[in-house]
Amino acid sequence: MRRPPPGLRPVRYAYAPPSVEKLLGALPVVAEFGRRLDLAGIVDRACPVREVARVTHGQVIETLVANRLSSPRPLLRVEDWARQWAVAEVFGIDPAALNDDRIGRALDAIAPELERIVGSVGARAIAVFGIDVARLHWDMTSSSLYGAYDEVEQGFAQPRWGRPKDRRPDLKQVQAGLAVSGDGGVPVWHRADDGGAGEVAQVVGAMEGLKELAGTRQVLLVGDSKLISRGNILAMNTAKLAFIAPASKTYLPADVLAGLDRSQASPADYVASRDAGKPPTQQGTDRVLEGTVTLAGKPARKRRRRPAEPDLTVRCVFVWSSARAQAAAASRAKKLDRARGDLERVGRGLGGRYSRTPAQVSQRIAQIARSRKVSAYLRAEVGSDPTTGKPTLSWWFDQAGLDREAATDGWYGLLTNLTVVQADAAEVLRRYKGQEAVERRYGAFKGPLGVAPMFLKDNRRIAALISVICLALLVFCLVERAVRKAIAPAVTLAGWYVGRPAKPTGRLIFEALAWLRLNPATGPDPPTIPEPLPLQAKLLELLKVDPTRPRWAT
Repeated sequence: MRRPPPGLRPVRYAYAPPSVEKLLGALPVVAEFGRRLDLAGIVDRACPVREVARVTHGQVIETLVANRLSSPRPLLRVEDWARQWAVAEVFGIDPAALNDDRIGRALDAIAPELERIVGSVGARAIAVFGIDVARLHWDMTSSSLYGAYDEVEQGFAQPRWGRPKDRRPDLKQVQAGLAVSGDGGVPVWHRADDGGAGEVAQVVGAMEGLKELAGTRQVLLVGDSKLISRGNILAMNTAKLAFIAPASKTYLPADVLAGLDRSQASPADYVASRDAGKPPTQQGTDRVLEGTVTLAGKPARKRRRRPAEPDLTVRCVFVWSSARAQAAAASRAKKLDRARGDLERVGRGLGGRYSRTPAQVSQRIAQIARSRKVSAYLRAEVGSDPTTGKPTLSWWFDQAGLDREAATDGWYGLLTNLTVVQADAAEVLRRYKGQEAVERRYGAFKGPLGVAPMFLKDNRRIAALISVICLALLVFCLVERAVRKAIAPAVTLAGWYVGRPAKPTGRLIFEALAWLRLNPATGPDPPTIPEPLPLQAKLLELLKVDPTRPRWAT
């Protein structure tokens, strides 16, 4: 055993006494918005517990939402988080009641009632916060899972192999559909789906849920190309649900786009937000052209006694975008340059180790064509020099093929069942342009609010946890919308960065409030909150939240 050097004594480490101060962060904001949504009450009415229970399912779920918004880490040791944060003071819950077993039982309890809970909370958000749901943007994303999940419970989203958006084909996944409002990008509805389910097949179920949520309101459903199929269009027409979605290459091939005449299209009165501050000469332009697209029906099948389906003609607004045209031209030039460099290296190495025979050269040319995506216009002739026996290569890009592709630059089609009286071509484009809102919300769903890695006991709890994350995203977006409405008509708020105001986002708001602290009550002295920073005080004022009033006392 080694002895310590002379003059040094062994040190005995001991745990320091816990700090009196607790983290408060945005807990008062989450609690206040949870109260306005009646989140705990809705859950408790759907999933009641015995009167002797220490905490209700609603209290646990509301606290989990606060956990996602204040400490977005893997869902582990929530009890320790609650002790470090002022959960007892704000929500009136003993941290010891938030053990893993209690959280698991709460997730198990809400799983069969998710449809009812999601619909009730969404309807409450629409009514209390005055959200306009005349236009809803719908899309789906996937969440990868860590675990085999060989045995699954029927009736809940099932982990399956699929096409993961995070490019992890080695992991099973579940999917989530999200519908956000055009008013503030608020996710008013969500649903978990099987990991292997096709997005096109989920549209009808989403449509039914959204129609029930909207009630008697007229709804316009905006989505991506996965929204479109012959069956989905017929179902939306039958339900009298308006839609707008881009047409995929299946329904709008490149030769149709190449045949469009830009001079026949009318200028659209639309300016992208990224160009709002630029001079008119530097702003992107859009032009629109009315047309139709025909979706071919299936032929009759005598053995199955299925009659032939008639063709379905759908209104299509053809759009030419200067920004898309420039991006397509730049992308094509870049891939041509890269392919040219690869081909020149092959030419310099003819007869070498990897290009010793014409067959090897042909194989490398084919690989370059695939990897650089230039198969449509790369032409190559491979031969053999009769004198030296070395392979020969000549290649070129087919100009006719390049011209055909360039003719489609900037063009795409928007399919809709809106009539010209309801919305002209330019209005169809303007209504579609909010689709990026749902993509931004998925960034928060997987980023600051997500659970990674996600590893739960069964798919029942997975479906419930996805709903917890989506409910946290709802609060996240409502807070952002409330601040922006409070400062309107201004769009920026000072205090975020030194000398520079910024547009308030959910991420910035919760980061700014994260440094709030609480001194718990000691004896007769009530709990106190150290004086907040000017920006924190301003945000609490705009949100109409009094952090000195705990959630359980209101």
